[in-house]
Amino acid sequence: MIDKIIEILKKPISAIIIALIVGFLVGFFVLLIAGYNPFEAYGAMIGGMFDRPKYISQIIINAVPIIMTGLSVAFAYRSGLFNIGAEGQYIIGTITAAMLGYYLHLPIIIHPIVILIAACFFGGVFGAIAGWLKVKYGTNEVVSTIMLNWIALYLNNTILSIPGVQKGGTQASYDILPSASMRLFSQWKTTPEGLSFINSHPILGDFLRTDIHIGIILTLIFVFATWFFLMRTTKGFELRSVGANPSAAEFAGISIKKNTVFAMFIAGALAALGGAFQVLGTSNSRIVVLSITEGFGWDGLSVALLANNNPLATLLSGWLFSGLKFGGGSIQSSMGAPSEIINIMIGAIVFCVALVAMFPMIATKLSAMKMKKEWQAKQDDKLASKGAAK
Repeated sequence: MIDKIIEILKKPISAIIIALIVGFLVGFFVLLIAGYNPFEAYGAMIGGMFDRPKYISQIIINAVPIIMTGLSVAFAYRSGLFNIGAEGQYIIGTITAAMLGYYLHLPIIIHPIVILIAACFFGGVFGAIAGWLKVKYGTNEVVSTIMLNWIALYLNNTILSIPGVQKGGTQASYDILPSASMRLFSQWKTTPEGLSFINSHPILGDFLRTDIHIGIILTLIFVFATWFFLMRTTKGFELRSVGANPSAAEFAGISIKKNTVFAMFIAGALAALGGAFQVLGTSNSRIVVLSITEGFGWDGLSVALLANNNPLATLLSGWLFSGLKFGGGSIQSSMGAPSEIINIMIGAIVFCVALVAMFPMIATKLSAMKMKKEWQAKQDDKLASKGAAK
């Protein structure tokens, strides 16, 4: 039994499973203390996630930006860097998409491609600033990326204060041009034929009621491409070597400085793509004046932590977080229970994942206790044998 527990605790997946169980238990007791039926609340949450195809579709759509920011954080971490700036890099992506989506006039298909390339570049440069400050002046990337988040927020608001950028009577920019949109069937869905098709096909039609867009497919491609780059290419090996042991990597002739700046450039590009997908792919096809950050980058941190900074696992953790947040709204609408309980659950999950190093330590202590007991048992057997011989 002890051997099985030790084996389970040593596996990285164990910490994630335990974290999820603890998160749901915390939510269970919070609901109970608040006077709500936890089983009814969780039933409402699951119903809010899976009752209709439309809900599943919306969860996948909502997951796109947090998967991309989570991928950004995971990539940087694998390279030995802690990218707190995914939020700011995401904002740079939204600014780029909104401005080029409205002011740049290009043919359909070419327009969004140009915007995505520009978002990659500007987001990458914004992320690389933190990498450059680290290698040039030794500035910790945690501090610099937090400051860059605020710079991005105020840059967003400054751009909106420029005459002609902010739409009259609103706190937002103009919507992007139709040629820049990545939404699928957006115009067809408003035609009589489209409406007839949606109404006559309960499942597929329900899916089409949401902002299905090409960014969903591109997110899958970028997740697999990032994993392949890190795990199957020479450059990816260099980055992982720098992250695992900078001194050994430098001794082997790998440039720490170049790889640090490069890693932050790629991390910034990935997070900015999340922002561009959000503007080009959903009905929120504009930027607005921000009083606080939108939170996609912070959710990305949680997604990356739950995924153990594995690029492929960010897909699953991103969908999970999106589902919990979307389904959490059903708790409030159906029972009147505060949807903030979902945030408490997520906080508990992330807290437990952050303690991932504790589980191998427990396994080591259990293993040492077991060895001590076995040794003591052998000594007792020897003493007993000697006593019998006499």
